[in-house]
Amino acid sequence: MQQHAQGMVKIDCCRYPEQLSEILKDRNMTQDELKQAVAQAAIEYVPSGIIGVGTGSTANFFIDALASVKHKIDGAVASSEATAQRLKKHGIEVLDLNSVSGMEIYVDGADEITRHMHMIKGGGGALTREKIVAACSKKFICIADGGKLVDMLGKFPLPVEVIPMARSYVARELTRLGGQPVLRQGFTTDNGNVILDVHNLQIMNPVELETTINQITGVVTNGLFACRPADVLLLGTADGVKTLTA
Repeated sequence: MQQHAQGMVKIDCCRYPEQLSEILKDRNMTQDELKQAVAQAAIEYVPSGIIGVGTGSTANFFIDALASVKHKIDGAVASSEATAQRLKKHGIEVLDLNSVSGMEIYVDGADEITRHMHMIKGGGGALTREKIVAACSKKFICIADGGKLVDMLGKFPLPVEVIPMARSYVARELTRLGGQPVLRQGFTTDNGNVILDVHNLQIMNPVELETTINQITGVVTNGLFACRPADVLLLGTADGVKTLTA
């Protein structure tokens, strides 16, 4: 283990996997350190072959940790241009999804997640590609700090990726569902679309709402990951890295 700038501890999980939880218990971990710890813990799930990699701050920690075991994988499918650039920076080959038949695992964070493994994702705007890569993976490993675990989804605004010309129509339909959609200003997705962030939703039935929103003409997809939930949650808490399954 090494001490890094600003008090952050870099944990070599390949050498010290059993020490992750003990370190969390002994120190008052910052949110970034909790994210780093769960990212390191996820390395234990990395198989040989090809893996899928998500987008966002927690996924970035996973990519940095993945560099230490890049020799055991054949490459990675990225869920965003930003993730692809970070993987390449570490010398990890980035593969086009159309060139592979599938992946053993997909590793990504979440903006909110329940104990049923239903999630809201898309705070970073990569929800469509994240959902595609997750669908092509046998196992979804979600990595998150403890603050992301909730009893009910909806406090975090639900991102909805929309074809630009349908923005106003989709916003009206989302309002009819009880939400308050707000255009994400100055943001365009990797697919050239816009995002409506839907506030004030109390999502009692995530599977039903995910399906309903996706049926609105002009919607590309929404940030509910309930029809294809996570399989494993690695949760960084003050008591250590906890593993939850559906």
